[in-house]
Amino acid sequence: MASLPAPPTPLGSCPRGRGGGRVDGDGGGGGGGGGYAVSVEVPGTRGREGGLVLRASGSGEGVPLAPAAGGASLSAELSFDPPRAPFYLSFLLTDASGAEIRTHRKTSFRVPVGVGPGSPAPLGMSISGDGAVNFAVYSKNANAVSLYLYAAAVGGSGGDEPALEIDLDPYIHRTGNVWHVSLASVDGYVSYAFCCGGIRRPLLDPYAKVIGDFVSGNSVYDEGVTAPSMRCFASLAIAPSYIWGRDRHPRLPLEKLVVYRANVALFTKDRSSGLPDDAAGTFTGLSAKVEHFRSLGVNAILLEPVFPFHQVKGPYFPYHFFSPMNLYSSKGLSVSAIKSMKDMVRVMHRNGIEVLLEVVFTHTAEGESECQTISMRGIDNSSYYIANGIAGCKASILNCNHPVTQKLILDSLRHWVLDFHVDGFCFINAPFLVRGPGGEYLSRPPLLEAIAFDPVLSMTKIIADPWSPLDISNVQFPFPHWKRWAEVNTRFSIDVRKFLKREALISDLATRLCGSGDLFSTRGPAFSFNHVSRNSGLSLVDLVSFSNDDLLSESSWNCGEEGPSENSAVLQTRLRQIRNFLFILFVSLGVPVLNMGDECGHSAAGSVSYKDRGPLNWRGMKTTFVKEVTGFISFLTALRSRRGDIFQRREFLKLENIHWYGSDLCEPGWDDPTSNFLCMHINAEVDEMAADSVRGDLYICFNANEESVSAALPALAEGSVWLRLVDTSLAFPGFFATESNPKVQQVPGLSSYHVEAHTCVLFESKSALA
Repeated sequence: MASLPAPPTPLGSCPRGRGGGRVDGDGGGGGGGGGYAVSVEVPGTRGREGGLVLRASGSGEGVPLAPAAGGASLSAELSFDPPRAPFYLSFLLTDASGAEIRTHRKTSFRVPVGVGPGSPAPLGMSISGDGAVNFAVYSKNANAVSLYLYAAAVGGSGGDEPALEIDLDPYIHRTGNVWHVSLASVDGYVSYAFCCGGIRRPLLDPYAKVIGDFVSGNSVYDEGVTAPSMRCFASLAIAPSYIWGRDRHPRLPLEKLVVYRANVALFTKDRSSGLPDDAAGTFTGLSAKVEHFRSLGVNAILLEPVFPFHQVKGPYFPYHFFSPMNLYSSKGLSVSAIKSMKDMVRVMHRNGIEVLLEVVFTHTAEGESECQTISMRGIDNSSYYIANGIAGCKASILNCNHPVTQKLILDSLRHWVLDFHVDGFCFINAPFLVRGPGGEYLSRPPLLEAIAFDPVLSMTKIIADPWSPLDISNVQFPFPHWKRWAEVNTRFSIDVRKFLKREALISDLATRLCGSGDLFSTRGPAFSFNHVSRNSGLSLVDLVSFSNDDLLSESSWNCGEEGPSENSAVLQTRLRQIRNFLFILFVSLGVPVLNMGDECGHSAAGSVSYKDRGPLNWRGMKTTFVKEVTGFISFLTALRSRRGDIFQRREFLKLENIHWYGSDLCEPGWDDPTSNFLCMHINAEVDEMAADSVRGDLYICFNANEESVSAALPALAEGSVWLRLVDTSLAFPGFFATESNPKVQQVPGLSSYHVEAHTCVLFESKSALA
């Protein structure tokens, strides 16, 4: 056995399958250079002695080896530096006449060096105990799979084509429907991708934890439509370990939540945020504004999707589920985004604020054409996607209840909880999560049941949101819940808007105030996430400023003049309506959800399109209007906390403790469509352990009429009076009571109170001595 001396240049990457009478090191960390060649001279006559000649690539001179004695096989030993692996050792055998001898597959001889069979678990890239790098991907239908390694950043010099391509042998590198391979080292390479089915298109590993930038290539004219070619590569970098210290999940009960929905970029992107350019519009910027959340009394932030998404279609069209968006970090890199997000979560937890994520697992940004295939559609389209989609929907719809897709979603959710300490998830387009492989509705979807009872996810908040970014529909859906799933209550928004617009029965408002028992009777009011505005549709200030034929579905009212106005009467009514919306949101049973910008009059000029929203303008925070609204929100969150016996309940109020009245303590006009006035008397439940100052009755008046109404207040026990806490018609700062404003009006029982038009009033009973 002969040992070759070290080559003068590194083993290089020659074209795959190239022979030509030599042995080539194909790969070698992406370096260039020659190699060594093995030429075997076989005698033309059977039985004659043969010889083995070793020669360097491109060299005519060789080292002849002595014939093997006693019929033993000829062999040669090639030595190389371990860091040069993995690579392919390609060699050519010729007979005495120079004719090529091929393998049984009619190919040149090609031996992988530093390439092992690997393991089918875990999926994605992982480091095994011996330091080898394992790659595993699920593909039931691929007849061939290759691993591509890239030696430079995609789009950079030499980065568009793989430096090394490793073909996976189905007899060695496949277990069941999982293809896998291990490499002794990946030094010299920066990213990787899979190629499936023989089509030379790099595909993003669905389980990659660190990814590169989304790359849009040249546009392709496909089936009459111009579509950009899109790619994304997984990084071979390993996210550094993160020191969480004493970070703990706040684990707040559902009923105690006050939620603020925000977009990471738009929240601080504007220069008015006062943040450095590298922090504005990032997770770091979100952390820098934690005091804003605290001042509002918010204890949970609900972030619009942070998964990597298609930048033209928006955050509700993701293409990957295991890493945060690169652009949400100061450096614009995946590793930086991972650290920044973890820093943000830790800051929020330190301030008692939970972090909830909106997630989209029903569809992706992938298109049907090959040029828009990014990941799963090219890896195993029939397993990950519903074969023919859903009628009327052009997007790529994931087959969520297929075992493989279900595992992907569960693994993703666990990853965000365990690795990022996320506290819960809001599932966008939730009705599609109950679809079967043919698009049919399932009565007991396995994915939803698995999430409800998963040991890791069972301690988090799981919320179903019926809003669909595909067709902008927002219809309440009978959702299977196992008493674990909460839901975004779209009926709440509709009924409150219609009441304040004088288009709803007061019975609809009463149902929403009491926790929507028609929807949550088997779960309780805490499972209802209430909102009056959201990121798709009119903002709060636009709800009271725009109403035209194009906005009929929004149930908005412009208060007498369309768009911006200088009419003082119109402006006064709009201000009152904003107060009313916020007041009803916070005094209703359930979880109040504020939408980003509603506390500061953020407007999209009457547009309902998600794409028309702009960054938050922080300069407005110093205006009297914003100070008034933010102060009112802070007061309402404090009120909910102080009167948690009524507003923060896991169970519904007892029927005997709720009384409904009209203006003169008579029965309300439940079935009268012209009745726009309602009073609600809530008796505090008797609790010997609670202080009397906490357990007073509440009396709430709601007047949506154009005229004022004189309301009679119920009689109280001797020695008690009604204290007015809120009157949305009064001037700031007197329209709500605070500790800094002790001059609260006292009103005796059975007296009459003048409730102005478009006004809500709240009274609390107290001992006159107190």
